[in-house]
Amino acid sequence: MSTLTSSVVAAVLERLYANAAREDKPLREQFEKLSPEQRREMLEGPQADYRATYERMRTAYIPIEREFGILIYVLACARQAKTIVEFGTSFGLSTIQLAAALRDNGGGRLITTEFVASKAEAARNNLEAAGLSDLVEIRLGDALETLKYGAGSPIDLVLLDGAKNLYVPILKMLEPSLAPRALITADNTTDESPYVVYVRDPVNGYLSLGLPFKSGNELSMWTGKE
Repeated sequence: MSTLTSSVVAAVLERLYANAAREDKPLREQFEKLSPEQRREMLEGPQADYRATYERMRTAYIPIEREFGILIYVLACARQAKTIVEFGTSFGLSTIQLAAALRDNGGGRLITTEFVASKAEAARNNLEAAGLSDLVEIRLGDALETLKYGAGSPIDLVLLDGAKNLYVPILKMLEPSLAPRALITADNTTDESPYVVYVRDPVNGYLSLGLPFKSGNELSMWTGKE
Protein backbone atom coordinates (compact mmCIF):
# COMPACT_ATOMS: atom_id res chain seq x y z
CA MET A 1 0.00 0.00 0.00
CA SER A 2 1.17 3.55 -0.72
CA THR A 3 1.15 6.31 1.86
CA LEU A 4 -1.26 8.23 -0.37
CA THR A 5 -3.91 5.51 -0.07
CA SER A 6 -3.29 4.71 3.61
CA SER A 7 -6.35 5.10 5.82
CA VAL A 8 -4.97 8.12 7.68
CA VAL A 9 -3.91 10.14 4.64
CA ALA A 10 -6.95 9.14 2.57
CA ALA A 11 -9.29 10.25 5.37
CA VAL A 12 -7.61 13.66 5.66
CA LEU A 13 -7.76 14.20 1.89
CA GLU A 14 -11.39 13.10 1.72
CA ARG A 15 -12.31 15.60 4.44
CA LEU A 16 -10.40 18.42 2.73
CA TYR A 17 -11.84 17.77 -0.73
CA ALA A 18 -15.34 17.70 0.80
CA ASN A 19 -14.64 21.02 2.54
CA ALA A 20 -13.35 22.47 -0.74
CA ALA A 21 -16.45 21.40 -2.66
CA ARG A 22 -18.64 23.15 -0.10
CA GLU A 23 -16.61 26.29 0.62
CA ASP A 24 -15.51 27.02 -2.95
CA LYS A 25 -18.96 26.73 -4.56
CA PRO A 26 -19.75 30.51 -4.50
CA LEU A 27 -16.30 31.31 -5.91
CA ARG A 28 -16.68 28.75 -8.70
CA GLU A 29 -20.08 30.15 -9.61
CA GLN A 30 -18.68 33.68 -9.83
CA PHE A 31 -15.71 32.53 -11.88
CA GLU A 32 -17.90 30.61 -14.33
CA LYS A 33 -19.76 33.83 -15.17
CA LEU A 34 -16.57 35.40 -16.49
CA SER A 35 -15.50 35.06 -20.11
CA PRO A 36 -12.21 33.27 -20.86
CA GLU A 37 -10.66 36.64 -21.61
CA GLN A 38 -11.81 38.08 -18.27
CA ARG A 39 -10.44 35.07 -16.41
CA ARG A 40 -7.05 35.37 -18.09
CA GLU A 41 -6.87 39.10 -17.40
CA MET A 42 -7.79 38.62 -13.74
CA LEU A 43 -5.28 35.83 -13.12
CA GLU A 44 -2.51 36.33 -15.68
CA GLY A 45 -2.78 39.85 -17.03
CA PRO A 46 0.15 42.26 -16.59
CA GLN A 47 -1.99 44.38 -14.25
CA ALA A 48 -3.28 41.45 -12.19
CA ASP A 49 -2.85 42.22 -8.50
CA TYR A 50 -2.05 38.78 -7.13
CA ARG A 51 -1.77 40.02 -3.56
CA ALA A 52 -5.28 41.50 -3.57
CA THR A 53 -6.73 38.53 -5.46
CA TYR A 54 -5.42 35.91 -3.06
CA GLU A 55 -6.24 38.03 -0.02
CA ARG A 56 -9.86 38.06 -1.20
CA MET A 57 -9.70 34.27 -1.58
CA ARG A 58 -8.20 33.69 1.87
CA THR A 59 -10.91 31.16 2.79
CA ALA A 60 -10.98 29.40 -0.60
CA TYR A 61 -9.39 25.96 -0.94
CA ILE A 62 -9.05 25.93 -4.77
CA PRO A 63 -7.29 22.52 -4.73
CA ILE A 64 -5.84 20.65 -7.65
CA GLU A 65 -8.06 17.93 -9.12
CA ARG A 66 -7.91 14.57 -7.36
CA GLU A 67 -6.57 12.91 -10.52
CA PHE A 68 -3.84 15.50 -10.90
CA GLY A 69 -2.97 14.91 -7.26
CA ILE A 70 -2.51 11.23 -7.96
CA LEU A 71 -0.35 12.08 -10.98
CA ILE A 72 2.02 14.36 -9.05
CA TYR A 73 2.38 11.63 -6.42
CA VAL A 74 3.23 9.10 -9.15
CA LEU A 75 5.67 11.51 -10.81
CA ALA A 76 7.44 12.23 -7.53
CA CYS A 77 7.73 8.51 -6.80
CA ALA A 78 8.91 7.61 -10.31
CA ARG A 79 11.45 10.44 -10.22
CA GLN A 80 12.57 9.24 -6.75
CA ALA A 81 12.32 12.88 -5.74
CA LYS A 82 14.12 13.93 -2.58
CA THR A 83 13.68 17.71 -2.87
CA ILE A 84 10.36 19.19 -3.97
CA VAL A 85 9.24 22.82 -4.18
CA GLU A 86 5.57 23.82 -4.19
CA PHE A 87 4.31 27.31 -4.99
CA GLY A 88 0.89 27.74 -3.37
CA THR A 89 0.23 25.69 -0.23
CA SER A 90 -3.37 26.80 0.38
CA PHE A 91 -4.88 24.31 2.86
CA GLY A 92 -2.28 21.67 2.03
CA LEU A 93 -4.05 19.13 -0.19
CA SER A 94 -1.35 18.93 -2.86
CA THR A 95 1.25 19.35 -0.12
CA ILE A 96 -0.02 16.14 1.45
CA GLN A 97 0.00 14.36 -1.90
CA LEU A 98 3.61 15.35 -2.54
CA ALA A 99 4.75 14.62 1.01
CA ALA A 100 3.21 11.15 0.74
CA ALA A 101 5.52 10.49 -2.21
CA LEU A 102 8.54 11.64 -0.18
CA ARG A 103 7.56 9.23 2.58
CA ASP A 104 7.40 6.37 0.08
CA ASN A 105 10.71 7.48 -1.42
CA GLY A 106 12.36 6.98 1.95
CA GLY A 107 12.29 10.62 3.02
CA GLY A 108 13.23 14.01 1.68
CA ARG A 109 12.20 17.64 1.93
CA LEU A 110 9.22 19.53 0.58
CA ILE A 111 9.45 23.31 0.63
CA THR A 112 6.09 24.96 0.14
CA THR A 113 5.17 28.63 0.28
CA GLU A 114 1.92 30.38 1.21
CA PHE A 115 0.98 34.06 1.18
CA VAL A 116 -1.98 33.89 3.62
CA ALA A 117 -1.00 33.17 7.23
CA SER A 118 -4.30 31.50 8.18
CA LYS A 119 -3.97 29.07 5.28
CA ALA A 120 -0.39 28.23 6.22
CA GLU A 121 -1.51 27.43 9.78
CA ALA A 122 -4.39 25.29 8.52
CA ALA A 123 -2.05 23.43 6.17
CA ARG A 124 0.34 22.81 9.06
CA ASN A 125 -2.51 21.25 11.06
CA ASN A 126 -3.62 19.13 8.11
CA LEU A 127 -0.10 17.83 7.58
CA GLU A 128 0.06 16.92 11.26
CA ALA A 129 -3.22 15.04 10.94
CA ALA A 130 -1.83 13.16 7.93
CA GLY A 131 1.38 12.30 9.78
CA LEU A 132 3.57 14.04 7.19
CA SER A 133 4.59 17.31 8.83
CA ASP A 134 8.16 16.12 9.45
CA LEU A 135 8.81 16.18 5.69
CA VAL A 136 7.52 19.70 5.01
CA GLU A 137 8.85 23.23 5.48
CA ILE A 138 6.17 25.90 5.07
CA ARG A 139 7.55 29.32 4.15
CA LEU A 140 5.13 32.15 4.87
CA GLY A 141 5.12 35.19 2.59
CA ASP A 142 5.45 36.24 -1.03
CA ALA A 143 7.04 33.40 -3.02
CA LEU A 144 9.22 35.89 -4.90
CA GLU A 145 10.97 36.36 -1.56
CA THR A 146 10.54 32.98 0.17
CA LEU A 147 11.85 31.02 -2.81
CA LYS A 148 14.54 33.52 -3.80
CA TYR A 149 17.38 31.29 -2.65
CA GLY A 150 15.97 27.97 -3.83
CA ALA A 151 15.87 24.90 -1.63
CA GLY A 152 19.50 24.45 -0.61
CA SER A 153 19.83 21.29 -2.73
CA PRO A 154 19.00 20.33 -6.34
CA ILE A 155 15.23 20.40 -6.91
CA ASP A 156 13.76 17.22 -8.39
CA LEU A 157 10.15 18.33 -8.82
CA VAL A 158 8.24 21.61 -8.77
CA LEU A 159 4.49 22.19 -8.47
CA LEU A 160 3.24 25.64 -9.50
CA ASP A 161 -0.23 26.26 -8.11
CA GLY A 162 -0.39 29.87 -6.92
CA ALA A 163 -0.76 33.24 -8.64
CA LYS A 164 -0.65 32.46 -12.36
CA ASN A 165 1.17 35.62 -13.39
CA LEU A 166 4.07 34.57 -11.13
CA TYR A 167 4.65 31.16 -12.72
CA VAL A 168 7.31 32.39 -15.17
CA PRO A 169 9.27 34.62 -12.78
CA ILE A 170 9.25 31.95 -10.07
CA LEU A 171 10.34 29.21 -12.45
CA LYS A 172 13.16 31.40 -13.80
CA MET A 173 14.23 32.08 -10.22
CA LEU A 174 14.36 28.34 -9.48
CA GLU A 175 16.14 27.29 -12.70
CA PRO A 176 19.68 27.54 -11.28
CA SER A 177 18.61 25.05 -8.58
CA LEU A 178 16.85 22.52 -10.83
CA ALA A 179 18.34 19.02 -10.93
CA PRO A 180 19.00 17.53 -14.38
CA ARG A 181 15.68 16.33 -15.83
CA ALA A 182 13.71 17.89 -13.00
CA LEU A 183 9.95 17.72 -13.50
CA ILE A 184 7.81 20.87 -13.44
CA THR A 185 4.04 20.58 -13.00
CA ALA A 186 1.62 23.50 -13.23
CA ASP A 187 -2.08 23.86 -12.50
CA ASN A 188 -4.69 26.08 -14.17
CA THR A 189 -2.90 26.73 -17.44
CA THR A 190 -4.08 27.24 -21.03
CA ASP A 191 -2.29 27.10 -24.36
CA GLU A 192 -2.27 30.92 -24.32
CA SER A 193 -0.77 31.24 -20.83
CA PRO A 194 2.56 33.11 -20.80
CA TYR A 195 3.88 30.23 -18.70
CA VAL A 196 2.91 27.61 -21.29
CA VAL A 197 4.38 29.70 -24.09
CA TYR A 198 7.62 29.89 -22.10
CA VAL A 199 8.03 26.18 -21.27
CA ARG A 200 7.01 25.02 -24.76
CA ASP A 201 9.77 27.06 -26.38
CA PRO A 202 12.77 24.66 -26.51
CA VAL A 203 15.21 27.56 -26.30
CA ASN A 204 14.17 27.96 -22.65
CA GLY A 205 15.36 24.47 -21.74
CA TYR A 206 12.17 22.44 -21.36
CA LEU A 207 10.34 19.58 -23.01
CA SER A 208 6.68 20.23 -22.26
CA LEU A 209 3.14 19.10 -22.98
CA GLY A 210 -0.39 19.82 -21.81
CA LEU A 211 -2.28 17.25 -19.76
CA PRO A 212 -5.92 16.22 -20.36
CA PHE A 213 -7.37 17.40 -17.05
CA LYS A 214 -10.34 19.73 -16.83
CA SER A 215 -8.52 22.45 -14.87
CA GLY A 216 -5.71 22.72 -17.44
CA ASN A 217 -2.29 21.40 -16.49
CA GLU A 218 1.20 21.37 -17.95
CA LEU A 219 4.01 18.86 -17.40
CA SER A 220 7.57 19.83 -18.29
CA MET A 221 11.03 18.35 -17.96
CA TRP A 222 14.09 20.54 -17.50
CA THR A 223 16.65 19.72 -20.19
CA GLY A 224 18.87 22.74 -19.58
CA LYS A 225 19.73 25.77 -21.68
CA GLU A 226 22.53 25.65 -24.19
